[in-house]
Amino acid sequence: MIKAIVGSCWGDEGKGKITDMMAADSDVVIRYQGGSNAGHTIINNYGKFALHQLPSGVFYGHITNIIGNGVALDPGKLMKELNDLKERGVPAPKLLISDRTQVLMPYHILFDECEEARLAGKQFGSTKSGIAPFYSDKYAKVGIQVSELYDDETVLHEKLHGILTQKNAILTGLYNHEPLDEDVMFAKLIEYRELLRPFVADTFEFLCDARAAGKTILLEGQLGALKDPDFGIYPMVTSSNTLAGYGTVGAGVPPYEIQEIVSVVKAYSSAVGAGEFVSELFGGEAEELRRRGGDGGEYGATTGRPRRVGWLDLVASKYGCRLQGATKVAFTVLDVLGYLDELKVCVGYEIDGKVTDKFPTTVKLKHAKPVYKTLPGWKCEIRGIRDYRDLPENCKKYIEFAEEYIGIHIGMISNGPSRNDIILR
Repeated sequence: MIKAIVGSCWGDEGKGKITDMMAADSDVVIRYQGGSNAGHTIINNYGKFALHQLPSGVFYGHITNIIGNGVALDPGKLMKELNDLKERGVPAPKLLISDRTQVLMPYHILFDECEEARLAGKQFGSTKSGIAPFYSDKYAKVGIQVSELYDDETVLHEKLHGILTQKNAILTGLYNHEPLDEDVMFAKLIEYRELLRPFVADTFEFLCDARAAGKTILLEGQLGALKDPDFGIYPMVTSSNTLAGYGTVGAGVPPYEIQEIVSVVKAYSSAVGAGEFVSELFGGEAEELRRRGGDGGEYGATTGRPRRVGWLDLVASKYGCRLQGATKVAFTVLDVLGYLDELKVCVGYEIDGKVTDKFPTTVKLKHAKPVYKTLPGWKCEIRGIRDYRDLPENCKKYIEFAEEYIGIHIGMISNGPSRNDIILR
């Protein structure tokens, strides 16, 4: 059986915790898109971790973790993550890297930095992790696949020469930057070859065998539906498809075998970086929620940047869950909201004098104003509660209001940062 865990909105919804929890009953966990530009925060007996490329099943000895072909693989950062696990007492995980995954090179990061500098104030909110240049190269067919690292070195060197001929022309002509040294870049490829060697495998065949054996497979998505380059808040999006449907491509599994899709919805809204955010809060109200939010506050797991925060946006959440094809919703960080006397929930957008409950394109979204419904708060701590019936009445009303609006069953409720802070419903 294949299950997918994905984000409903801007990312930062708590997918890492949900994957970590569901991994206990799984055999395989796969990261199928994105790179080191976002992180999944996990808290367990080993401590608090921010995983950027490693799948969130690495804390279980029985799981095979796979970095799929759809991932932007930064070998240096991957090794740093693995070393961090080792230094903190986590047993070495079972890890496979698809031989069809492509390698994120230092020049991808350089081009990201140069372009952000050139735009000077008109940035696309890049984390400067090289993600957009990487995927640009992939689809321009000048990327380097992991399997190519183990080809004849002469062939690999010739390919690199062709790539750098183009890159250096742009670097010197557009960015006024010194050219890349071909020997240095080739040495880096050889370094990556040896770093990755213990993990490289034909993961497509591995997954075919796993499916035939009836194994349970989790697809772990990065970011959320509103960061998808086709259906998100373009152009303030990421450069890989963030939808569950892309898991069939980024992991190499049949679409009809994804039987369960858990879309994670945060009990309030948050986002890192630029882009449209209709229910955003500002000033003291925002700072208070940011300070209380998550575990240790609302700051990006990768960038450390303060997250923008706002009221729960049910227009965006419903849209995102429908895009993901959600069969179930996980409602997260609900415990954070216990300090509020009342809570606002965005139930519509006013655009040019008309109210809609449909999520529009960015062009129209720029003019949207939130339409709110106010609900009473529950004014107490809910961490430690394991039975839905024991939640405060107003808390249950908040959950049920969101569930009715979204139209998909909320089957999991996260009421704290640790693996066990969960209510199954």
